[in-house]
Amino acid sequence: MTPAEKQEIKRHILQNLSEIETQIGLLQEKVKPIAPDCSLGRLTRMEAMGEQEVCQRILDETLVRQIRLRNALSRIHHEMFGICIECEEEIGMDRMRVRPESVRCVTCANGAS
Repeated sequence: MTPAEKQEIKRHILQNLSEIETQIGLLQEKVKPIAPDCSLGRLTRMEAMGEQEVCQRILDETLVRQIRLRNALSRIHHEMFGICIECEEEIGMDRMRVRPESVRCVTCANGAS
């Protein structure tokens, strides 16, 4: 991976981190406990609790992605950045643009369980 490509990936990582931080703030608001004295009907309360559970799962996944992006940012200047940990081939730039935290190429990622 060339230095220019690494700079491009670094910009993508920083942009993704910025978007994720905004998303985390919104999700943290949505997963706050629902007050028991809130005037919701039984069905509406169940729906709100279901939505809260979905938002919690999305928040958890977003927090994991944030960690992976930060890890990618910390290792972007290493020689092995952009090299698949399975086959040791270069990870394609198209994949790195979409998922800059990738540590496997598409082939190995699809074969890995």
